[in-house]
Amino acid sequence: MSNAATTTTSTTSAWSGMVPVEDTALAVSDTGGSGRPVVYLNGAYADRSHWKKVIADLGPGYRHITFDERARGKSQQSADYSFEACLRDIDAVLAARGVEGPIVLVGWSYGGVLSWHWADRNPDRVLGVVTVDAFPYGLTGEEGAERIRKLFHKMRFLLPLARPFGMAARMSAAQHAESNIELNEIAAASVPVLERATRPVRFVLATGESLGSEKDEMEKCRAVLDPIIAHNPNVTISAKVASNHSKILRKDSPAVADAVRETAAI
Repeated sequence: MSNAATTTTSTTSAWSGMVPVEDTALAVSDTGGSGRPVVYLNGAYADRSHWKKVIADLGPGYRHITFDERARGKSQQSADYSFEACLRDIDAVLAARGVEGPIVLVGWSYGGVLSWHWADRNPDRVLGVVTVDAFPYGLTGEEGAERIRKLFHKMRFLLPLARPFGMAARMSAAQHAESNIELNEIAAASVPVLERATRPVRFVLATGESLGSEKDEMEKCRAVLDPIIAHNPNVTISAKVASNHSKILRKDSPAVADAVRETAAI
């Protein structure tokens, strides 16, 4: 692996392999090339396979870097599945691939929230962020936590069946739930992060529901963005598409690709 800094004028060879991080190792793919580095952050329990259509839409003019988070896809398990661990994993992948920036961060769901926070901490390394159906809202407090725990308890027998499709982690139902509870708390507290964003943050939003959501709940969550957009011109909605939360990358990949192109062209 090269430790040389990657810029839009350097050329890096394609590479796939495992990157050691703390007590685990992450499965990483880097298409290489001399194009703008685009780093993809997966949904909460999803693997990198969900980005295939977006990457195909964008084509070889970009350097596409994807990876599976801890216990997802081909990555190894860990004792730490926290949000902070996920932020450290972004650092580790970029360091291993010699990428110093500026990059475009593209995050779906959980990965969208990660993208705001990583960009907030590393504004000089980010050209911009594309967020796919994530928003600064969450189920919080004891009532929210209990609802999430009940949902994953009901799903406990389905999770192993969802893993081969890249939609569940090699984690227990309780670990899935606790990760989701933490995400909801962090997402709900993320309004200030977006209000002070100094790099473009473009949202591609769905219109349908998500697993476990109630009727019209997701649209109410998306509406939380309206006052932020009014306050910070760096935060915009690039597109709103007909898909639901789970199928947006598969059904509306062109909208995501267009937002990436718009961001990379800055």
